[in-house]
Amino acid sequence: MDKIVALDDYTIQITTKQPFGPLVNYLAHKGASILDEETVTAAGQDYAQHPVGTGPYEFVSWRSGDRITLKANPNYFGGKPLTENVIFRVITEGTNRTIALETKEVDIAYEIDPIDLQFVKGNSNLVLMEQPAININYLGFNTKKAPFDKEEVRQAIAYAIDVPSIIQAVFLGSATSSNSPVAPGVPGYNPNAKEYKQNIEKAKELLAKAGFPNGFKAKISLNDTGVRKNIAVILQDQLKQIGIDLEVEIIEWGSYLDKLARGEQDMFLLGWSSSPDCDSALYALFHSKHHGSGGNRTYYTNPRIDELLDLARASTNQEERNKYYGEIQDIIQEELPMFVLVNPFDNAGMQNNIKGFYLDLESEHRLLNVSKE
Repeated sequence: MDKIVALDDYTIQITTKQPFGPLVNYLAHKGASILDEETVTAAGQDYAQHPVGTGPYEFVSWRSGDRITLKANPNYFGGKPLTENVIFRVITEGTNRTIALETKEVDIAYEIDPIDLQFVKGNSNLVLMEQPAININYLGFNTKKAPFDKEEVRQAIAYAIDVPSIIQAVFLGSATSSNSPVAPGVPGYNPNAKEYKQNIEKAKELLAKAGFPNGFKAKISLNDTGVRKNIAVILQDQLKQIGIDLEVEIIEWGSYLDKLARGEQDMFLLGWSSSPDCDSALYALFHSKHHGSGGNRTYYTNPRIDELLDLARASTNQEERNKYYGEIQDIIQEELPMFVLVNPFDNAGMQNNIKGFYLDLESEHRLLNVSKE
């Protein structure tokens, strides 16, 4: 940014120091919301504890870890919401969210667990909405650490994995296999990038070429979520077929991120959510200046990737940007610093008398036009 000027009460002018292609898409992201200067200044570091909104709903109350209560904003520029009061409840355990939906404690439940999807689908009082999300679940390799510094080792592991079995066993069908770190819903996605399908003989051949004909021992790190634990158990079993003895290490979330930031991991399981722009999907994950906590937790370095990412940022021609991103995805899928396992589906369950709800691509579901009959 060079400067931002308020031209009038409803118009701002943004000047950048150089062309920045993703700008418009980034401005549509929640992180680009315009904040109230007076409130930010008064609250300082505690600003997050003193919410002030100009959206369709006004803040009423907040019980940390329990609920947030909102009321309709009659002065919202898009018109007053159809529903007067909204309460967001925090129900961390997936099955309990489904039970709350079944017993009508809640009208809408976000993120129904895979194990409960069929129940919601089969309940005549409920409706399940589901669509591919623009995020990924991936298996990362620490490319600065042997033996994962060898491309053949990373490719061998990808060829050893049977993704369809993970989709069925862990996601119960609510995910698709992937050929790219960019989800298909993101402009610039390359449908022709390489997709890996299980080929045990090819995997053994690549391991032998890398100098590990009998495999090796390694550790896979993950945080304590049911989905990732289940994936890790399946990977542990599948990689045995090519001689890789995998130890599963489960770590508390904060400690897990610290470990990844220090570069101490062998292999790891993580996810990434992007906005609808390839820059969001790729820049932090693969640019060498973002090693560690910046997002590039595979410690991948490729000067050509850095160059392409920077060129794509500097272009305001979407067709040109897509060309750069297409090449990036081809290189990533060949060198494979991470193996994208699946593109999971986003979902929400609701009572059958809820109208006007839709799933937002970035999981920021809008309630302005939602009503209850």
